[in-house]
Amino acid sequence: MGCFASTPKDTGGNRRKPTSIGEVSVYVPGLRIPRPVEFSQAVGDQLPKTLVERLTALRTRIVVMANQEGPTITRTRRKTQHGGSTLSDLHQALVDYLPVLLELTKDGSHLQFKVHFIWVNQEDEEEETAMSNIWYEVLSVLHLMAMLQMSQANLLLLPRGFSDGHNHPKVSEENRRASIDIFLKAAGYLECAVKNVLPQFSAEQRRSLPVDLAEGVLRALCLQALGQGVDIQLGMAIDSSKATLAVKRRLACEMVKYWQQAQDNLMNLPLANGWGEKHRLFVKWKYVEAKAAAYYYHGLILDEGNTEKSHGMAVAALQAADECFKESKKASEAFNASSPTSRTPPLFGTMKYLTEKIPKDTSSKVRINRDLYSYEKIMETAPTLPDFALALKPDEYQLPLVEST
Repeated sequence: MGCFASTPKDTGGNRRKPTSIGEVSVYVPGLRIPRPVEFSQAVGDQLPKTLVERLTALRTRIVVMANQEGPTITRTRRKTQHGGSTLSDLHQALVDYLPVLLELTKDGSHLQFKVHFIWVNQEDEEEETAMSNIWYEVLSVLHLMAMLQMSQANLLLLPRGFSDGHNHPKVSEENRRASIDIFLKAAGYLECAVKNVLPQFSAEQRRSLPVDLAEGVLRALCLQALGQGVDIQLGMAIDSSKATLAVKRRLACEMVKYWQQAQDNLMNLPLANGWGEKHRLFVKWKYVEAKAAAYYYHGLILDEGNTEKSHGMAVAALQAADECFKESKKASEAFNASSPTSRTPPLFGTMKYLTEKIPKDTSSKVRINRDLYSYEKIMETAPTLPDFALALKPDEYQLPLVEST
């Protein structure tokens, strides 16, 4: 049950199309924006008046906040008049709304198919999609909750200048640790969407969902959150004198797997417009960047061996790291140039370190081993990266229990 209606992108001005989204550490592929809903007209007297009023008030607040903040929320650290964050306030409004909304599903109520929910899409070719199905609303709410968390992580991970005499902008350890928690929370929302909400749709209904709510996109965003969390962990390990090469290699190899799986999930999806294509380019960039880190640390460990073979494999791994590093710079440029345009913030963490080390260590090893190995040997296929189990998991998130009326 429940019917879809889609509006082509050329029939209105509802979709937010900024020309630039500023500095990006964490890409957020647009925010889904809700349109107003008339609960009282849809349900009539089939629900208590107080519940209808609560639903109306809660959703109206979300519509107003999302439409006001949507165009800028990924670019600015805006505060409310009470000193709170617009990101956290909108997130809290969604958290407050969800348990009341789920009242419409109580005991399999037919009311879950009575209300016509409309949301503006960002990655789909259609301007907006509407459906008379409460699970479409729940799915959209979870997606927006996750994207708000990712937006918050982006703000935390934009390097800032400090008043302690440091010229190079930094990301504080406090912000880095907080961002990992936020990534895991966002991943939890997305995992819940895939496991608990998508199964509520029939196969036909799922095919009609806008692409930003397709299973592949939701899984890719979940994996992106985990991959970026591991990236932060690796940067902190690099800064720690206690972290071994083996620990750093493991984190880098895990990061490769997260980004590879994210890329695989997006592979066959029609991400044709600006936001969608930029999403694909971001994942490609981060995947190649992760491979540069993994090959670099794998090469350093191989170089600790005492055989000619191990030294040759080390050189091959380091050259693979250097090639991936060069490719990642091209991928970064392609991502930033795609619409809406963006900028890479000052480097910190993993890539700040590797930008200095990869070219230097690669040229050093090749020069040292020049007499031992021919060009052909050096350019042999890079050694296979170790396969580690993925350690970082989403925070468990369960849909709230239905409130009693």
